[in-house]
Amino acid sequence: MTQVGTSGDVLLIAHRGASGERPEHTLEAYRLAIAQGADFIEPDLVMTSDGVLVARHDPWLSDSTDVADRPEFAERRIRVTGPDGTVLEDWFSWDFTLAELKTLRAKQVRAGRSTAFDGQFDVPTFEEIIALAAQESERTGRRIGLYPETKWPAEHAARGLDMEEALVAVLERYGFTGADAPVFIQSFEPEILKRLDRRIDTPLVQLVFPPDWSFGTPANIALEELAAYADGVGPYKALMIDPATGEATDYGARARALGLEVHPWTFRDDDKPAWAATPQDEILAAIAAGATGFFTDFPATGANVSDGVGSRN
Repeated sequence: MTQVGTSGDVLLIAHRGASGERPEHTLEAYRLAIAQGADFIEPDLVMTSDGVLVARHDPWLSDSTDVADRPEFAERRIRVTGPDGTVLEDWFSWDFTLAELKTLRAKQVRAGRSTAFDGQFDVPTFEEIIALAAQESERTGRRIGLYPETKWPAEHAARGLDMEEALVAVLERYGFTGADAPVFIQSFEPEILKRLDRRIDTPLVQLVFPPDWSFGTPANIALEELAAYADGVGPYKALMIDPATGEATDYGARARALGLEVHPWTFRDDDKPAWAATPQDEILAAIAAGATGFFTDFPATGANVSDGVGSRN
């Protein structure tokens, strides 16, 4: 597959944009990430009631927007059981039209980060993000890639919203259905990736994690299984490096032996492990363990690492 980046270097993926410095999943967060050197920007995709793909980390809205402060939407708060069985009481994207969602304003979701930009930016559509990537690619002379994640596709389908069809329609509209598209499509749900594998050639990435989140526990989906339909794996970083020591496991090597891209998540300047003297140390450990790309909330830090690493080991 044709890679975006510098001569096949380790790929810098801006997790929700430059979400360490701006409210996540806003055009401003993506624009800053590109300015800081990101190869890919990551829009997590959910849907509105009128079938538009928009960028939010999850379908619920209270932690990333000011919806709770909007009395006109007070009655939209409902109780939903999520894919993992957790019961949530919140406002959900699928109960809002795009026009309604556009009246909301984004805010910082993680404690300890600047709230100086809260209330300034709206919720972008996937197509607005595509347009931004195209504009910035032309302006910078770099091919900026897109790394959308399908969030809760089965839950959307249960409400009559077909995320697969909406996504394929957008990809076809922009010519992003080939193996050389500057796009990776990721999901925690394997079924949508398996269906997409039969329909398009766009690179696919299966997200995986240890079910109990403890080091040494196998991933929820075996590498050999996901290699049958995915072009890459997005592992929780503790599958690749010991969170207590930074020592490598064999996970990255096994994935690469199967021909998979390996893009661990998520590296954060403000949440580095105790063993790492700097945030860069943790990223470097993942690269040494076989990462071919990495997700970070702080693309400027990631650019310092990936620029120094050079081509893939």
